[in-house]
Amino acid sequence: MPVPLSILDLAPLVSGGDVGDALRRTLDLARSAEHFGYHRYWVAEHHFTPGVASAQPALLLGQLAAVTERIRLGSGAVQTGHQTALSIVEQFGLLDALYPGRFDLGLGRSGQAKKEALRVSASFVETREEVVDGLLIPKPFSWAPIFASDRTALASSLLSQPGAEPLGLTEILDQIDGLLAGPYPDGKGNEVTAVPGAGADLEVWLLGSSGGESARTAGARGLPFAANYHVAPAKVLEAAAAYQASFVPSATRDKPHLMVSADVVVAEDDETARRLAAPYALWVRSIRTGLGAVPYPSEEEAAAFTWTDHDRDLVADRVATQFVGSPATVAAQLETLRRVTGADELLITTITHRHADRVRSFELLAKEWAG
Repeated sequence: MPVPLSILDLAPLVSGGDVGDALRRTLDLARSAEHFGYHRYWVAEHHFTPGVASAQPALLLGQLAAVTERIRLGSGAVQTGHQTALSIVEQFGLLDALYPGRFDLGLGRSGQAKKEALRVSASFVETREEVVDGLLIPKPFSWAPIFASDRTALASSLLSQPGAEPLGLTEILDQIDGLLAGPYPDGKGNEVTAVPGAGADLEVWLLGSSGGESARTAGARGLPFAANYHVAPAKVLEAAAAYQASFVPSATRDKPHLMVSADVVVAEDDETARRLAAPYALWVRSIRTGLGAVPYPSEEEAAAFTWTDHDRDLVADRVATQFVGSPATVAAQLETLRRVTGADELLITTITHRHADRVRSFELLAKEWAG
């Protein structure tokens, strides 16, 4: 039996569209995903991004729960550097109170990950592209120039209170666990209870793009872990290995559960899929130049763009690791990803300019994967 397929959605805007249009497309896609048999439907948290409408996962998840019945819903991921543990627990506790037992609380390190990303970037000079048992592992992309930009500094200044320092990953997880268990004591005879939140039936996940703290912490705490092949393909094997090697059974999980993401476009044949996927490179370029993802271009806009060698190098790893083709072509590529990483589940993200093409891509893949 194949491993489950799940969906990660950014609620993307497309050129000529607006935020309302993007969100309505997400609601429609979630309903379709449930019908097609996908296991989970996660939404991402991104800020100050012109082409992404999923800035507030908890708010969007409430809308998704209202239009679906059984598919699991979750965050991929809530950025812990931008909120307190209490605000996260209250938001997802409220969701669970209204729609019990359906939510995954996926957590990412956001601001805390900056130093780790810079450290990892320093090692890139010695890393080369390779193919591991059929899976392309490209040379890593360095985010250091983007993290050092004035635009990033401005965004960071608006994402937290002046002078606030985010808790470390272990500390915020301890607080989240304590608040979910409730009441939360201070060791002096005082206690508080998160309402809503205490007793919520949430599945807590960690997400990561390397073999760093998130992967190791997920393993050490016996949590499920999602590794990003679609964002950081160069580090996916490192992330998977670090998680699996550090796993310690917990009260909720006796063995590792690894989910691996992939960028995918499926159509009836390879040629059509390549045409639908053509704007992807231009979209990635907008991210890699530090401006944030633009509204997803049309095929005509992508064809009219004049590329430089620098531009092509900037996006090469993401373009080369996007899985594009007929249902059989993409299913074979996803099976390679599953086999090489040891994934127990795959997390699919797909963006096309036309909504009908996006929905059709997920439908074709689901049918092929189910056999």
